[in-house]
Amino acid sequence: MRKRFLTSLALAITFFALHAKAQDQVQTGIREGVTLIRLAAANFKPMGGNAAAFKATFDAVLANDLQNAGIFDMVSKSLQPSGTPGAPSEMNVSQWSAEPANAAFVAFGAIGLQGGRVVVNGWLFDTHNIQYPQVIGKQYTDVPNENAVRQIAHKFADEIIVRLGGGIAGIAETKIYYVAKHGANKEIWVMDYDGANQHALTSLGSVSISPRVSPDNSRVAFSSLGREGFQIRMFSLLLNRMVAFPTISGTNLSPAWSSQGQLAFSSSRTGDPEIWVSDMNGAGMRRVTSFRGPDVSPTWNPKTGSQIAWISGRTGLPQLYIMDADGAAVQRMTDGGYATSPSWSPNGQFLTFAWDRKYGPGAPGGQDIYIMEVASKRWIQLTHDTGRCDFPSWSPDGRHIVYAVQGRGRSEIWTMLADGTQRHKLADNGDMPNWSWK
Repeated sequence: MRKRFLTSLALAITFFALHAKAQDQVQTGIREGVTLIRLAAANFKPMGGNAAAFKATFDAVLANDLQNAGIFDMVSKSLQPSGTPGAPSEMNVSQWSAEPANAAFVAFGAIGLQGGRVVVNGWLFDTHNIQYPQVIGKQYTDVPNENAVRQIAHKFADEIIVRLGGGIAGIAETKIYYVAKHGANKEIWVMDYDGANQHALTSLGSVSISPRVSPDNSRVAFSSLGREGFQIRMFSLLLNRMVAFPTISGTNLSPAWSSQGQLAFSSSRTGDPEIWVSDMNGAGMRRVTSFRGPDVSPTWNPKTGSQIAWISGRTGLPQLYIMDADGAAVQRMTDGGYATSPSWSPNGQFLTFAWDRKYGPGAPGGQDIYIMEVASKRWIQLTHDTGRCDFPSWSPDGRHIVYAVQGRGRSEIWTMLADGTQRHKLADNGDMPNWSWK
């Protein structure tokens, strides 16, 4: 059963076009039996101006983005041919396709300063197409600072990923929104997908939690503690300030966006925490659950926008459920333990969530990140003995998951591929991460 589930997960999450020549087979979790594309990222050639520092940043970010993509077998720099091709006329593809590089594709180019701007020329060549090797040829220009160079590297990486990854957009330009604690306060912060450029979004001087960014990246909804208790608050990324959202009686938590821009959240306005739905401005509020016991942490099926998964304590300990957006067709998904914080995969086929399957005094194990196939309710465990894991969130390409790890008196943010491999830390001080839609 586990093998069938992994195969299904591999087909659903990593369905992408693969180059048919000179590639190695790898077997790692969801990529079991999937051929990774052998790709080389050459160091870019300096082409004018004093761009040495920018070149080092660009080379490092591009290589990191491509390695993180989860679809490439990256050629080590030590195995690449000597010399730095900076233009198509300087590229000898036969050198790169031969041993020891054995590259199926090569990303290369040049970077320099011209007219007070940084200029990057980037190419992607197919080493097995001698007559017409060029797959991508792009030029980028921007202001000459490190962050702009990072963004150019992200753009070029995403160009390569979408071209070689079967049309699935890369995540190098995406953001992660999260909670950072400073003293007694918790504010909403944001960072690049790789952990760079961490900075505060809000400065409310209170406790703000559960950030969720809208599908069009125009707003961040979250819950914040004020004089009226926890309320749903809204920050406009376009205006760079807070915007109005109605004050609601009771405790209001865990907002979540649908792909159509609707908002679901948990509210105790009627005395018991239930799931409510409204438009992005708080209008047209309607209750979709009605059962004794807390209902919290909704997440929409982003593929259809017609289903909601959530956590309910209606039978005792919190369990994972799904239902139609109008509250009908309720299904219990977990069979025990203590479940929290679901997130629905972009293709609509899987849920990731935190689960302590052996919950109770003296019970072995702990809280880890799981993936469940919605149709069959089959699941796999992704984390093991790494601390208390919670708040998983899918990347928009469906190949990655970001999550929080509690341990050593603090909360950290980590990311991994959706098979549990390639884990690395993004932030030392962070909780409740949410990956942007694009």
